[in-house]
Amino acid sequence: MTNQTNEQKKEREPCTNSIQCNNPEKEEQLQKQKINEHLGKIKHKIAIISGKGGVGKSTVTANLAMAFAMDGNKIGVLDADIHGPCIPKMLGLKGQKLKGDKKGEFSPVTGSLGIKVASMDFLLENDETPVIWRGPLKMRLIQQFISDIAWGELDYLFVDLPPGTGDEPLSVMQLIPDMDGVVIVTMPSEVSEAVVKKSVTFARQVGVPVIGIVENMSGFVCPECGKKIDIFKSGGGKRITQKLDVTYLGTIPIDPKVCNDSDNGIPFIAEKSDSPTAEAFNGIINKIKQTLKKS
Repeated sequence: MTNQTNEQKKEREPCTNSIQCNNPEKEEQLQKQKINEHLGKIKHKIAIISGKGGVGKSTVTANLAMAFAMDGNKIGVLDADIHGPCIPKMLGLKGQKLKGDKKGEFSPVTGSLGIKVASMDFLLENDETPVIWRGPLKMRLIQQFISDIAWGELDYLFVDLPPGTGDEPLSVMQLIPDMDGVVIVTMPSEVSEAVVKKSVTFARQVGVPVIGIVENMSGFVCPECGKKIDIFKSGGGKRITQKLDVTYLGTIPIDPKVCNDSDNGIPFIAEKSDSPTAEAFNGIINKIKQTLKKS
């Protein structure tokens, strides 16, 4: 009789596990609480986006993170590129894994200068493991990355978004509250010019400010004579900023050392060189800081 009473009492008790009970309203409310809890201690949140792949967006993200960390800031990087996560490689964190606790929260992996990183790469068995997921699974992972990563107190969180304006970038932009803005990375080609316009429109439609546009791979500076050679068409990024009334952050020339450093897990900006590439990148960083001060 006692067992039956206890079972009946248990059946009458309200369920506190909204996910298992498939209660969308409770699940959404719980998710918002977690997001506010974990992102509420972050002063600035900046997304790095591009209209197409192959323009060096992740390279810019990794070096931004390192540059701001070198200034004494507490930095986090959310690698939201599910299918092509490469931030761990660029920051020397390959082979690391995310660690969870009993509450379902995850601690980001900590790298050089205390930079905290969360990435799909930390969940894969090896480099050859593909992520063959449809939209709902990817959206679920992005939601968990945003709501369940315990970042702690940060000065800046840089979010490396996958290229384009599809489901993943849209979900991230909508889920992260109080985004300071986006940095759009492009390269000097007519195709890139066209997709950059889409990126600017995308950011404006979701209500996130455009901090500015970076034109990457803009010419090659000869290491022997210092002469700049325009491999692609030049000035495309600047023309777009004038047409769309957004800030032109600057150009980054092609530098083989940047690629080599990225492969070795060392952001090139960390070496404090006086190369044209480092000087250009430092100029971009200063403009981003000035923009954030005004906002």
